[in-house]
Amino acid sequence: MICHIDYEAPDDLLDGKIVLVTGASSGIGRAAAMSYARHGATVILLGRSVSRLEVVYDAIEAMGAPQPAIFPLNLESATSQDYATVATKLEKEFGRLDGLLHNASILGERVTVADADPAIWAQVMQVNFTATLGLTQALLPLLQVSGDASVIFTSSSVGRQGRARWGAYSTSKFATEGLMQILADEHRDSNLRFNSLNPGATRTAMRKAAYPDEDPQVLRTPEEIMPTYLWLMGPESLGTSGRAFDAQPPK
Repeated sequence: MICHIDYEAPDDLLDGKIVLVTGASSGIGRAAAMSYARHGATVILLGRSVSRLEVVYDAIEAMGAPQPAIFPLNLESATSQDYATVATKLEKEFGRLDGLLHNASILGERVTVADADPAIWAQVMQVNFTATLGLTQALLPLLQVSGDASVIFTSSSVGRQGRARWGAYSTSKFATEGLMQILADEHRDSNLRFNSLNPGATRTAMRKAAYPDEDPQVLRTPEEIMPTYLWLMGPESLGTSGRAFDAQPPK
């Protein structure tokens, strides 16, 4: 898969851009929100915990970046009306959307398909795929207003090659890859671009839950994998759509 780990983004890469990041309160989402803001974007922080989003909000303001916005939403219980409300509020406040990073995901349980709990499987699909679909549908009109809009779907190595005991998570990421490809094809003659990005092994709480015996110090931090996130959100990726990217070199 394509990798831009050595990309050096100019300081003004995202000046004037409006970018929404889901799961922005911690981990990769927080790092991406901070990085986008540092490069000039007005970042919309979406997550379920207002208090945790406020910490990110304060950190962005402290570094003198454009004032962000907070949109609390629990994707586990979100409905089409919730997505429509987000779109309506964004239209009223900003008038358009230049970027969307679908970062929010949950792991679920790591068991065989035979032992999987259907309720947990459905929960993983809701957060990782159904909410992604619903939010994308609701925000498409705002993205189409932009002259240079980028949508990044968070993928995984197990969303490109199935692996034992990763059933629900893997399935949700396969579905995400398919959705990205379909949207890219449907909008191939427009100003929109849709790509997927696999973060790789990164020092996050989800990685710790999946691999509890792994030494986190051997992993890259979320901040260290930001170059590809910046390249995909910036103007240098204009015209690149329907592609699968990696934020780290393959092992």
